[in-house]
Amino acid sequence: HTSAIILEPIQGEGGVNIPSDNFIAQVRELCDEHNILFIADEIQVGLGRTGKMFATEWEGVTADIYVLGKSLGGGLYPISAVLADESVMNVLTPGTHGSTFGGNPLACAVSTAALDVLIEEKLIENSATLGQQLLNNLQLIDSDVIVDVRGRGLFIGIELTENAQPYCLEMIEKGVLCKETQGNIIRISPPLVIDETEITKVIDVITEVLQK
Repeated sequence: HTSAIILEPIQGEGGVNIPSDNFIAQVRELCDEHNILFIADEIQVGLGRTGKMFATEWEGVTADIYVLGKSLGGGLYPISAVLADESVMNVLTPGTHGSTFGGNPLACAVSTAALDVLIEEKLIENSATLGQQLLNNLQLIDSDVIVDVRGRGLFIGIELTENAQPYCLEMIEKGVLCKETQGNIIRISPPLVIDETEITKVIDVITEVLQK
């Protein structure tokens, strides 16, 4: 019997790949039908990155277990976490699971403060609004090297016909940090605190570099 399925609601290292419509919802249905746990790896795409608290929300889905990290530490302190309800977590009775650095007080304090900022400063809404603005403008770029521009919130991939690294390096020199993945894809993942002026600069730099 299959006990669980784990997947990224949107693939990160795979190239910012967004699943087809209803894919996540259909996975949820299959898991329910066969009594399988649905584990969402939201280390990259969770906590507002895609314009939702969790990327599974794009299809109205709640996973049984969420795996979180990266932004949970607010860019200050490394921390990861597993999130689930009592029916799942109570399987681990006291003493059955241990972690050398688990429950670090400083990390936990940083993460709770980061979550407060995420909610109080409406960074998820900022990701949704400015992310859509960024995506719309990048999709208008007329360039022979662009195959596709896709994304949700402030998590965008630009697929090219050739190696993406030289373009990334040029963008970095012009003040826009990005990273290639899968060889020919530029991954754009700006901080959730980015403002409209900075988004405009990102659009201008990417347009300039890709239209050469």
